[in-house]
Amino acid sequence: MRGSDPDAALYWLGRMLEGGEDPRYLMRRITRMAVEDVGLADPQAQAFCLQAWETYERLGSPEGELAIAQALTYICLAPKSNAVYKAYKGARKLARSTGSEPPPKHILNAPTKLMKDQGYGSGYAYDHDAEDGFSGQNYFPDTMERPSLYEPVERGFERELKKRQDYFAGLRAKRKT
Repeated sequence: MRGSDPDAALYWLGRMLEGGEDPRYLMRRITRMAVEDVGLADPQAQAFCLQAWETYERLGSPEGELAIAQALTYICLAPKSNAVYKAYKGARKLARSTGSEPPPKHILNAPTKLMKDQGYGSGYAYDHDAEDGFSGQNYFPDTMERPSLYEPVERGFERELKKRQDYFAGLRAKRKT
């Protein structure tokens, strides 16, 4: 599937099914490929796999195996991106290294007078009040520089997400000056 070769993938699917592999395990693996290897390059891939899995559950073997073959073929031919997978791994690593740094005070709720006096919620900008619906505020701990974790690829739907990310980065930079 990673190699975008539906013929080879279908062959190995046939081999695994003929060898007695559990079709549910195969759907789990195919769905994982939709999440990990296709990612947001084709956001419909995950839903397609889950629908195929549900179809298999309702039909059973052998009829439901066609739904598995369809999901497998879809994943083979979908654009591939592991950008979210890499960003998620980077975020987890960053979270481990920064420990328990608190969020910036401007995004913390201030339900008590003491918390208000300590600056909780002070300076919060409600994004919907901004002309373009984007405040550009920092949501990382004050002690951290803003990292760049998600780097979308120029394939499939991630092309559009990259445009959106660049748009917000431009607004954020404009608001800093």
